[in-house]
Amino acid sequence: MRHGVILTAGDPREAAELGAVAEAAGWDGVFTWDGVAIGPGDTYDPWVLLAAVAMRTERVRLGAIVTPPARRRPWKLARETMTLDRLSGGRLVLPVGLGALDDAAFGAVGEPTDARTRAELLDESLAILEGLWSGEPFAFAGRPSRLLALTHRLRPLK
Repeated sequence: MRHGVILTAGDPREAAELGAVAEAAGWDGVFTWDGVAIGPGDTYDPWVLLAAVAMRTERVRLGAIVTPPARRRPWKLARETMTLDRLSGGRLVLPVGLGALDDAAFGAVGEPTDARTRAELLDESLAILEGLWSGEPFAFAGRPSRLLALTHRLRPLK
């Protein structure tokens, strides 16, 4: 069994320090949440925060608790995750899901809020991520998303 710690407070510098402390204490993973408008407090971009943690650690796995690709552009998420994976030496994990139902980052900005549509966008996003992570030329024609042809030159580490 592996154990991880979830960073929910502090700024990115404090998160990086806490990540280093967690690694030194023997934890296996360091995670943060990928929300935009859930509750009070500061909200930091998970990929930037985890990049700071990656620079202070060598062994722990890194990731967001759950990333909802339905509210992200999949080609941008592919680049962000590939960059973090490379920066961390292949320690990225990417749990995905529909996202918190009370996250105003959906309805408050015009994104779909119903679970069925979010599930369809999740499936489509995963297909796009897989195609882009292959490092090969990739095209996609889905319901809301369309890529004519795109190749990411940097693949995640295996």
